[in-house]
Amino acid sequence: MQESRNIVVGYDASVEAGHAVRWAARQAVRRGCGLHLVHCSLWPLMTHDLGPVPGVDNSGLERSGEIALDEGVALAQDEAPGLEITTSLLYGWAAEHLLKLSAGEAMLVVGSRGIGGFMGLLVGSVSLEMAATAHCPVAVIRSDEHPAGPVVVAVDSSGSPTALREACALAASTGAALTVVHVQHAPAGFKRLRDPAGDSQELLEAVVNSAREAAPGISVEGRLLTDTSIPRAILEAARGASITVVGTKGDGLIRGTIGSTAHAVLHHAKGPVLMSRRRPGRADGRENTDADLAEDPIITA
Repeated sequence: MQESRNIVVGYDASVEAGHAVRWAARQAVRRGCGLHLVHCSLWPLMTHDLGPVPGVDNSGLERSGEIALDEGVALAQDEAPGLEITTSLLYGWAAEHLLKLSAGEAMLVVGSRGIGGFMGLLVGSVSLEMAATAHCPVAVIRSDEHPAGPVVVAVDSSGSPTALREACALAASTGAALTVVHVQHAPAGFKRLRDPAGDSQELLEAVVNSAREAAPGISVEGRLLTDTSIPRAILEAARGASITVVGTKGDGLIRGTIGSTAHAVLHHAKGPVLMSRRRPGRADGRENTDADLAEDPIITA
């Protein structure tokens, strides 16, 4: 499938979705691509009376959807004047529509509408489902506390090449520094009989060299960490990051969600997170299918 030049962003008129629209608009400008802004309404599933209230201007459920879409466009235009923007007002479940629209696109961007303080779970159901099922990279945007911070990417023993490519693209588009993190897992109370740091250091150096080749002129730093909790080490390394990039493990909600490490980072990161869901191509040049990806070691974190 040939990738289009659009970044797709969902907008539901919430403050969080507003952050996502502004972030997506900046990315579209930096990448020289268009923005596809989508608003989904559930009202037609509940009532057929979508028309205006007699004598009341700008009333009615259908008009409320149009107003929300116009608000999203205004936010994008304010952030990026002159940006090419297409819009879709759709009826039904947002997750279903966004999943279909993500196919072949450059990126899907959604806001974070979690439940905040309760167990620290900061990601809503739509964002989590898109991170687990979308056909392209998914950026989950929170209020950006460190817009000038580095791009942080976590790599596993495979080198996580798809996540690394996304991180390099983000760093190159903004001029941000890139920090590559690899975490050695040290179970509590476990005494190492030998020090495997040599192998991990070689892996990290190879990944850093690949990043420097992919994004020349970008400052690239490698950090080898050891912790009893891999997500905790990644989150600690990502303090002050403009965005944290991780890969996914599993094939969607039914087949293992996104993996425990990616799941924890997505829920607890303080800033934006990019889930690298770009599917690597096959030797014949075609995009991998779900069956191909079931045994693919690249998309892990």
